[in-house]
Amino acid sequence: MHVNKVKYALKDGRLQIGCSFSQLRSPEVATILGKAGFDWTYLDSEHGNFDLETLQDLCRASVAAGMMPIVRVADIQYALIARALDCGAMGVLLPRVESPEVLARAVSWAFFPPLGVRGYGLSAPHVEYEPATIPQIIEHRNANTMVVLQIETKLALERREELLGVKGIDAVMVGPADLSISLGVPGNFDSPVLIEAVEKIRDSCVKFGVAPGIHMRSVMHAKFWKDRGMKFLSTGSETGFLFEKAAESVKALS
Repeated sequence: MHVNKVKYALKDGRLQIGCSFSQLRSPEVATILGKAGFDWTYLDSEHGNFDLETLQDLCRASVAAGMMPIVRVADIQYALIARALDCGAMGVLLPRVESPEVLARAVSWAFFPPLGVRGYGLSAPHVEYEPATIPQIIEHRNANTMVVLQIETKLALERREELLGVKGIDAVMVGPADLSISLGVPGNFDSPVLIEAVEKIRDSCVKFGVAPGIHMRSVMHAKFWKDRGMKFLSTGSETGFLFEKAAESVKALS
């Protein structure tokens, strides 16, 4: 059974680099990103176009390439969280959460008893056909499943310590686009208002022993936040990488 290397690296305070993955429905792309060296990717079923079959193929290819797949669910629903994990996700990313009560319920759906209330329906393919008992599988999955909270609104910012006080959160990934909109500086990632807000989130994460993180579209902005202590750091997307390199090659030859 697979070990979630990202979960344990974050516990040790080590930087883990990821990217967005939301459009290209090819497992080969997941293999390429993993072999390129990304530690994790978030498979975006909130804004992306993936169905369950595609998620399963992408999760399997990601893990095989050494990259941990984290599925961003479209909504805070039991079926979306549990089925993403059943598809092979090593964790779930929870968007638009503003209530600690809702967050606690969502966390419980990600883990089997006694840690949570996730229903058990795993079979041989879910454990790579390894011989294991149900108690062994439950223990392993509970120890290797990640829950990542997104903070992306002014209200979530204000309630951040209530949210971070919920047990079972491994990391936070700030959503700077939505947060900037909520703070009245839409798309201005250099705004002092946004920077101050993200720094408050980072500091609260450190206080509660949760890995602080953010997704930035540009490497420049990602480096900015790497230098300011973000450990669960994401930049770019599979389509962005392809377009940027293609455009660079055309420009070089024109």
